[in-house]
Amino acid sequence: MGKKIYAIKVENMSKNFVIYGDKANTLKEKIIRLGKSKKEVKEVLKNINLTINKGESVALIGVNGSGKSTLLKLMTKIIYPTSGKVSINGKLTSLLELGAGFHQDFSGRENIYFNASIFGLSRDEIDKRVDEIIKFSELEEYIDNPIRTYSSGMYMRLAFSVAINVDADILLIDEILAVGDQHFQDKCLNKMLELKKQGKTMVFVSHSVSSVKFLCDRAVWLNNGKIQMDGKTDDVLKEYEKVCG
Repeated sequence: MGKKIYAIKVENMSKNFVIYGDKANTLKEKIIRLGKSKKEVKEVLKNINLTINKGESVALIGVNGSGKSTLLKLMTKIIYPTSGKVSINGKLTSLLELGAGFHQDFSGRENIYFNASIFGLSRDEIDKRVDEIIKFSELEEYIDNPIRTYSSGMYMRLAFSVAINVDADILLIDEILAVGDQHFQDKCLNKMLELKKQGKTMVFVSHSVSSVKFLCDRAVWLNNGKIQMDGKTDDVLKEYEKVCG
């Protein structure tokens, strides 16, 4: 067997957020409370060490507030660690805040070009993929309408279709498969499985046990900002369900 090559490496990484309480609303309150505002430092992730190798499909599981989405955002560098570091080896795309770059007055087609360029694709690369993106979204009939006329389901289908077709090495996915009807959810899961078979690296946050089992060979259980368990999906889910039901 060849030496394993990392896709994502998290080393001695912690993340704190500062929460301010008793916020003053008026100028008078601000003057009275000058220097007295309460602030609380919340440690969301505590000394995380995690290596995800190329070609692995890894689920991050845990109850709400355990730090899963924060860890995913640190991997995509939407936010940065308080201490430690996150290293990425390969082209990464995140399916976290789908459609964040969409312009409401642009058509679906125009937004494909705009959003795909944010992911790093050239005009020629988008030209080659635009038909495939539209076909996957199943929005052919509406693709030249402004997306402000789209339903939330249509919006997410288009955003997912763009993100999934940018040919990244690493995909970070946060609960997005909960959007849309069952047919499109199944289609998304099958597309993810296809990408897994192609050797893509995936990190997947989900509360859906069936989706985690379907996609992931390895699971990392986060509990109160720490890694509680890291191992084979079935083994980790079994222990997780004992504690969290």
